[in-house]
Order: sequence, then structure tokens, then C-alpha cells
Amino acid sequence: MIRADLHMHSTASDGSATVEQLILMAKNAKLTHIAITDHDMLLHNAAAVAAGERANITILPGLEFSAIDHETGVKAHILGYYMHETRELCQLCATTRARRHANSLRQIEILKAQGIPIDIESLASGHNCIYKQHIMTWLVLNGYAQDMFGAFYLQYFKNGGICDFDMDYLDARDAVRSIRNAGGLAILAHPGQQKNFALIRELIPFGLSGVEYRHPDNNKKDMLTVQQLCEEYHLCLTGGSDYHGINQRSPVQVGDFVITENLPVRI
Repeated sequence: MIRADLHMHSTASDGSATVEQLILMAKNAKLTHIAITDHDMLLHNAAAVAAGERANITILPGLEFSAIDHETGVKAHILGYYMHETRELCQLCATTRARRHANSLRQIEILKAQGIPIDIESLASGHNCIYKQHIMTWLVLNGYAQDMFGAFYLQYFKNGGICDFDMDYLDARDAVRSIRNAGGLAILAHPGQQKNFALIRELIPFGLSGVEYRHPDNNKKDMLTVQQLCEEYHLCLTGGSDYHGINQRSPVQVGDFVITENLPVRI
């Protein structure tokens, strides 16, 4: 029987577990397939594939784009599976990571102006792109915040705080198009999180392949809506834990949200 968790993040982006640790967790959860969907990057190197094979786990090439509908301002995350490393896709990934990194550096400078002596070199060590989780980890380790998503985070990064601003997101249509042009499947991730169900119809002409059905942020009503829309428009259903390790708000684990019926099929 298939047991697939098709949404998780490693230390290559904003997760706290390495690829090897994710594979071990997947093995312990008796999974047959996983997709490591790091933000704005393709991570499907030979070492990861070999580690998966040793654990009898198939690793699908995956990524997750942070995007927005520029017409409405509604945010959307787009998952991609089975892509080839085309020039277009690699350039879009590089551009998005550069924008995210620049946004994080701006947030760091604002915090430094508040008297917090953030050491960018130690914070960015081992990362070619700084994520918000990296900033919060440094703040926790150095005693400026008690936890990752507690009072400090809410004061500074949410609710109109001085670091509450977004990067320049790519348009969701461009994300879907680039994934399809690379031979991949484009999936709208966790619509229950951003309440962007209306975007499903808008993205179909650009090549949307499916919608994430099982996810911690999709409640029963959300799942019913996803199921109905996917049946109406002949889209596939996917699922995953969206595991980030200690860099997440919920206690979800690898394998908590899986699909057991059919894998999305490579086009």
C-alpha cells in the first residue's frame, strides 16, 4: 500500500531536519514515498535518492514556491513535483530566493537598529538564503526571544510590527507555468491556510494539476471544498505534513498527513 507524505522541508530552506533525518523519520513512519519540497529550490541530488533507496523509500523531486495572485493580493503556495532542472525554473528559484534573502536582511537591519546585535555571519552559516526561522532561532539562542513563535515574533513580525512586511512574491500563474514547462505537476498547497479556493479556477488555464487535500491547516470543510473542486475540474488530490521540525507552530510529525490511494502521476 502507498503511504506518501509529499510536503516537508529540510535545513536547505526553513526546516530543522536534514534530508537524511527526514528519510529516517519517513522510514520510522513506514512511508513508501516522500517529497522534500524546500522553498524555491530543487533538492533531488543523487545522495538523497540513494539514501531513500537504502530505506526503501522513493523520493519525488519537489519544491514549494511562495507566490501571490497579483490581481487580488491573495497569497498562494505552489508545490511542484517531478520537474526537470530547466533554465526557466532555476532562474525563477534563484530570483525568489534572492528576494527572500534581501527581505530578511532588511528585517535584520531593523532589529539591529533596535539594539539587537544580530551577527549575520553566524546566523547565515550554512545557508545561502536567510529565512525568518533562522532569524528567530538566533534570537532564541541569544536570549532575545523565549520561543520561536511567541511574544517577540508576534510583536515584531506580525500585527503590524516593524518587521511585518513581505518580500516581493512572484505571481502564482508564473509559478504554475514554470513548473509545467519543466515537465512537472503544479499543486496549490494548503488552500485552507490562505483561503484561496477561488484561485483554483484561475490557475487551471496556466496548468494547475491538483490541490493539496490532506494538510494540517485544511479542516474538514476545507477538505470537502477541495474534493468537490478537484472532481469538478478533474484535478488530482495530494497531501503531506508540511513538516518543518522545531521551526513550526504545530507539533505535526512526518507521516501524520499522508495519501494512501494514488500518487500524482508524472506527465
